[in-house]
Amino acid sequence: MDPLAAAELKAIHPVAPDALVCPYCHQSVLSSYYYCPNCGSRLNAAPLSTSPGTQAWIYFFSIILPPMCYIFVTRWQGWKYYKSEDPKTKQVGTIAIALLAISTVVTIWLAYTWTQDAIQSSVASINADMSDY
Repeated sequence: MDPLAAAELKAIHPVAPDALVCPYCHQSVLSSYYYCPNCGSRLNAAPLSTSPGTQAWIYFFSIILPPMCYIFVTRWQGWKYYKSEDPKTKQVGTIAIALLAISTVVTIWLAYTWTQDAIQSSVASINADMSDY
């Protein structure tokens, strides 16, 4: 924006000390607003919830995600929580990632163990059938 036009706009629409200007409609808005009350555009991202219910859902989803073969990986919020600047939110993300890693290792181990058991059972069955001949 032209500096002269910006000065004229500021003279016409004075800005409060703790206010920002909406980049879309150029109206003054408070810095605490997440959306512009004039045009509705998004100004700031809302903080992520760290309520016990949200934490339980993220942890539960982190545990069941590998057995679901990562079908809903786009809905998993763990990375968003981990990348947050808020320490409590980051802790929720860290725990969710740890649960996901542990769950993945357990799932791989169980798949390997069950596969080995199925193979050994099949081989034993074949050997038992072949011993009759």
